[in-house]
Parts: sequence; C-alpha cells; structure tokens
Amino acid sequence: MAQGVLGAQLYSVRDFCKTLEGFVATVKKIKAIGYTTVQLSGHGPIDPKDIAKAVQDAGLAVVATHCSWQEFLEDTDRLIDRHRLWKCRHTAVGSLPGAYYAEGGLEKFCQELAPVAEKLAAAGMDFSYHNHHKELMRVGDKTWLDALYAKAPPAHLKAELDTYWIQAGGGDPALWVRKMAGRQPLLHLKDMVVAPNTEVRFAPVGEGNLNWPAILEAARAGGVEHYLVEQDSSYEADPFDCLATSYRNLVKMHLR
Repeated sequence: MAQGVLGAQLYSVRDFCKTLEGFVATVKKIKAIGYTTVQLSGHGPIDPKDIAKAVQDAGLAVVATHCSWQEFLEDTDRLIDRHRLWKCRHTAVGSLPGAYYAEGGLEKFCQELAPVAEKLAAAGMDFSYHNHHKELMRVGDKTWLDALYAKAPPAHLKAELDTYWIQAGGGDPALWVRKMAGRQPLLHLKDMVVAPNTEVRFAPVGEGNLNWPAILEAARAGGVEHYLVEQDSSYEADPFDCLATSYRNLVKMHLR
C-alpha cells in the first residue's frame, strides 16, 4: 500500500481542538503517531488560515472535511475558498437534519445536492455522504442508503462509508465497500467491540470484531484513496492512545 493514505479523523480528538493552541498541539501528536493526513471535523472556531499553517507545520495534509449541510446550501462559495486554502478536494457531510430521513426527504436532498455538487466539481472538488446506522432503515424493498446511491448519480455523490455504523445498522461493511467500488474516495475505519457488560462499544481498529482483512481487501479493490481512522468515543482511555493503537494495528495489516 502506498504511503500517505492513512489519516486521522480529528473528530476523534475534538475535545483537544477547541482553540488554536490545542489544535496545534493535537496535529503535532497525530504526526508523531505516524499519520500523514487528517480529516477536519469538530474543531473550534479557528481561523482557516491558522488551521492551514498548523497542519502544514506539523507535516500533515488535509485530505477531507465534514461540513454541515446548511453550509453547503447557504455558503458554498466560502466553503470552496476554505478548501482551496487547505488544498483539500474531498468535502463530505457528516449527517443530515432529521427531516431528510422522513418521507420525501431523500428526493429533497438529491434535488438540493445537484447544484451544490456541480459547483464543487467546477472547483475541482467532490462531495461524499457519511453514514450512520439510521440510513440502513428499510424504505420499501431496499435501505435508505441503497436508495440514495441509486438515485444520486456518481458525478454528484460519492461515498464515505463508516465501517462501524454499517455494522451497527445490520449491514456487512466489506459488502458495502465492494458495492461502492469506484465512487468511494474516503473510508472511515472504526471498530466495534462487545464489552464485558454486553454493551457494544467503539474500539481501536483491530481491537474489536470487524472483519478487517475482508474490509481492506474490498477497499483496495474498489479504489479507496484515503483511509481515515475515527473513534467517536474513547471512554476511559486516552483518545491519542486509541489512535496510536489503531495505527499500529493497521500497519501490521500492511496499511500505512
């Protein structure tokens, strides 16, 4: 596997990224672990120029972001300018407001997406959708997520599958990665473990129950560009330690 594809989703360490000082310290720690790229998400109100400098000074690259759907709709030009500053071509939405999952919501999203995606494409950028488990609810004879990717053309909509949330929704992560082959520039690597009290928890990659050989093989075959490690909660553990464990385990799986 080529160098530079393994990154950290900064939502994992969002509590440390609320100020510029904290953000600078965080990206230095991410680089020290071994990651070479980051996805911006969950940071505080920090000047985009300061973010660009901090990431560059740390020796990292911004390869993706999460932005709100409202921002895509209402402030597309400024969003594009910010991504140009970060030299980042992959944009994504982390989730949608609840109304989009009700009757007629999927059609509304696809209609709104078309002009946004075309404007991004004209700027050399693309748009990906990040799933949780709710998108695997049934809509007729298929899931909401299946219906979304059937309705929206690949030119408008790419996939940013999240392995944990696919599993949580009753799906097969490897199967879904294969299904999205050719239209998935980003993949969230996130593990699931059953704790002693039978609670299902997030876990560092390789420390849980997901079938990583199958997932990574499907990702390689399907042309995934950026593998982004994310852990929504580290519970009583240090989130930087969790990111380091994920990194070491993925290197052992020949991904770096």
